[in-house]
Amino acid sequence: MGDTYVQAYFHLVFAVRNRKQLIEKSWKDELEKYITAIIQNKEHKLIAIGSQPDHIHIFIGYNLNQKIPDLVELIKTSTDNWINSNRKSREKFYWQNGYGAFTHSHSQIDIVAKYVLNQDEHHKKTSFKDEYLGILKKFEIEFKDEYLFEFFDDVKGW
Repeated sequence: MGDTYVQAYFHLVFAVRNRKQLIEKSWKDELEKYITAIIQNKEHKLIAIGSQPDHIHIFIGYNLNQKIPDLVELIKTSTDNWINSNRKSREKFYWQNGYGAFTHSHSQIDIVAKYVLNQDEHHKKTSFKDEYLGILKKFEIEFKDEYLFEFFDDVKGW
């Protein structure tokens, strides 16, 4: 009898609606733990997670039994509800429509994990807009400007 063996890694990126800086340092660790539980409950493996005031990066070992759009939707709706019902945010919290999902090979795990975990330092030098456009270009993904996240130049990190 044969078994099926699969290995897949995804780097997910999505932003707070209107790129508002609503993720606060005081509760970002709780948010990341909440997202970790969602990911693990769906039998994915969290490798790294890194949030900023206006966006988040999640790097996972992906379980092919769930579609990426379904996982992202579950994370977004669950965290919207958690943040709002626990009054974590100073105003109503919602994630922006859309997301990025980028695949990586096993040999890239350490590099991508360090990148995700080093978001604080990374965003001292690079804006989210430049970062995201750079990822799209690196992966040679064609895009239309009108369908990208809303980008604002005055958004700062922690």
